[in-house]
Amino acid sequence: MADDLLQKIVAGKRREVEQSRAARPERELERRLADAPPVREFHAALSGGPGVRLIAEVKKASPSAGVLRADFDPVAIARTYAGAGAAALSVLTDAAFFQGSLAHLEAIRAAVALPLLRKDFLLERYQFLEARIAGADAVLLIAEILDDAALPHLLGEARALGLAALVELYDPANLPRVLAAGATIVGVNNRDLRTFATRLEHTLECAPRLPAGCVLVSESGIRTRDDIRRLEAAGVQAVLIGETFMRAPDMAAKVRELFGD
Repeated sequence: MADDLLQKIVAGKRREVEQSRAARPERELERRLADAPPVREFHAALSGGPGVRLIAEVKKASPSAGVLRADFDPVAIARTYAGAGAAALSVLTDAAFFQGSLAHLEAIRAAVALPLLRKDFLLERYQFLEARIAGADAVLLIAEILDDAALPHLLGEARALGLAALVELYDPANLPRVLAAGATIVGVNNRDLRTFATRLEHTLECAPRLPAGCVLVSESGIRTRDDIRRLEAAGVQAVLIGETFMRAPDMAAKVRELFGD
């Protein structure tokens, strides 16, 4: 994602949060926490047992590729992933650039038992409250859009609400501050945020720098069984895959192709 596009998305997201807060104040969300569904264990879903675990993504569109699946039915897709053996699901909730919605996450929560990640550009605790009420078990934090003060602060806020956090980075220079913030689930995005090119080697180069006890998640550009094998050999515990499955005519068959039966 080009830097200027990322800045545009973040600016738009801040406006969106302010509009949401004006329509539904934070204290109202706080009151609704008591009725939120119980949190399911996201970290354990990625770290238990042998082999690479799959976080399968429910994603209608992207800024670079446009609409990925015309017959987009988030609940049917989620059920397909669950039946095919996914360990967890990532649900895009950004509307402006990915045609996602919190309503998708809420509907999926009611339909499947897997832990759910809210995938969005998350900048404030308000968005964590939205996620928690909708049924998310984890949230995404992107190192490239959070400074040295915001990253550990938001990580703490997520945990205080019972949410796990997948902390994503592209630039390896961000890894020390991601670890210093206390991240235990670290995602390496293989897509160059400037050119959109993907290199699986990006994860492979970062993997040796992660301490024991951290769950390493590889994201973007994972398309074949050989890709999975290479990542597993490097110590990757989980992969986040969306576009490869969303473009497949038979999504369950594509999961089996990459992960076996």
